[in-house]
Amino acid sequence: MSTESRDLIVLGAGPGGYVAAIRASQLGRKVTIIERDALGGICLNWGCIPSKALLRSAQLYHDMKHSAEFGFETGGIRVDFPRIIARSREVAGKLSSGVTYLMKKNKVEVLPGTGTLEGGNTISVVDSTGKSVSYTYRDIIIATGARPRMLPGVELDGEVIHTYRTALDYRRLPQKIMIIGAGAIGMEFAYFYNTLGAQVTVCEMLDQILPLEDSEVANALQKTMQKNGMIIKTKTAVSEIKRSGKTVSATVKSVGPDGAAIEEKWTGDACLVAVGVMANTEGIGLDKAGIELSDRKYIKVDGFLRTNREHHYAIGDVTGQILLAHVASHQGIIAAEAACGQAKHPMRYDNIPSCTYCQPQVASVGLSEKMCKERGLKYRIGKVPFSAIGKAIAIGEQDGFIKVLIDDAVGEVLGVHIIHAEATELIAEAGIIRSHEGIAASVLETVHAHPTLSESMAEAMAVALGRPINF
Repeated sequence: MSTESRDLIVLGAGPGGYVAAIRASQLGRKVTIIERDALGGICLNWGCIPSKALLRSAQLYHDMKHSAEFGFETGGIRVDFPRIIARSREVAGKLSSGVTYLMKKNKVEVLPGTGTLEGGNTISVVDSTGKSVSYTYRDIIIATGARPRMLPGVELDGEVIHTYRTALDYRRLPQKIMIIGAGAIGMEFAYFYNTLGAQVTVCEMLDQILPLEDSEVANALQKTMQKNGMIIKTKTAVSEIKRSGKTVSATVKSVGPDGAAIEEKWTGDACLVAVGVMANTEGIGLDKAGIELSDRKYIKVDGFLRTNREHHYAIGDVTGQILLAHVASHQGIIAAEAACGQAKHPMRYDNIPSCTYCQPQVASVGLSEKMCKERGLKYRIGKVPFSAIGKAIAIGEQDGFIKVLIDDAVGEVLGVHIIHAEATELIAEAGIIRSHEGIAASVLETVHAHPTLSESMAEAMAVALGRPINF
């Protein structure tokens, strides 16, 4: 096996890895990125981007069915499901090519292959032909991501039993599907299939869908989804998932309104498991490199994404912090700057926007009411329905509300929670407000254009301060 020398290596080219590579190159390092699959990682190729393309198709289908409200008669609309999936794959392919361009633009060397740490600041890379080359390095940033977590005893087949990975490329619209897990991935796929006509049942073990979101927002989303024909079961466990030909069955155990246990059988033609992910920390030589893992098998890092080994950094889902693409990207920038001796500030996780892209969308940043209560904070609430916002009514998207939490003493913005068709676009303002330690009064003093959906932010702050104008 030959051995070559490199400066800074990034292992994994997902939204954390390729961003880290670009930033390190900008700071003058000679960067090599190792990737065994397509550039862009899971997010770009099998997650964030292609799933949003699917959701856009579902939203357009919904809008076309309701076009008469806006003065259009469209006649019958036929769903070409294979074409919907094909477009999603085309979008992913286009953006993956864009990452290839960015690597060339920033003079980042790309080594296709599987990398394994060998200890002593050495990594071996095996390409698709089986050829192996060892590389020594000064610094390495580990960004190997995560993969879908499966339920014990459940066999993924990509035809009847799916994870998001196989569902994104499966070209048959199911008639009856169960989705296990009501986090962001589960609820996005539930909306997608339900909108296109499938009978959807969602099962969640915890007591609300979107367990990390404000309960008032989560409950509002559940009511909307149920109104649209979706079956949602919380406090529900699913077991004995079995395939028989082209059908799948399961045992569903839930708790009734009176607290009594309910057990029933479910049968359909598809099941999607969306119960989270697990870090890709096995088989990459972390033990040989002497890198410590947590009890949950994530790589331990400090605020600058440094592991216990000098010159070894880790970013993204393998760190087990907040498993979101934009978190991985920001970690990548901080790790790259730290590796280049230009660290500015440690990573903070108290102002990370959370987004779910079903319709209506859900977005939040900062503290929820539950978190405020647990911390003993005194707070005020400002809540405004979008039915009070002119632009929302004009565009026919008046469902939902914005809810802000502010400190009772000085009016510091503690958290913002939105459920609306454009919630994921509106949440950015809240993030900026919080990153600048903004107060509700300063938001009111900032003129918001009219008519816009962003007026809802100022109006909610006004309500929290007891100064509402339009509501």
